[in-house]
Amino acid sequence: MSRPRRVTANLPEDLLDDAMKVTQKGITETLVEGLRLVRRSRGYERAMALRGKLHLDVDLETSRERRPR
Repeated sequence: MSRPRRVTANLPEDLLDDAMKVTQKGITETLVEGLRLVRRSRGYERAMALRGKLHLDVDLETSRERRPR
């Protein structure tokens, strides 16, 4: 992980409490998990934008190293 950065933020108390109940973790761990989810969702959006635009010619049997039946 990269170097920690100390921040000050005003967060809705109910939202933070609910998130901490879901994660069963403290404030820092909950915020880190939330930030990772934001980053992951951006990656997902970018991948979905490519849907139908990539044309792959892959022989699944060969790629799985299986003998033809």
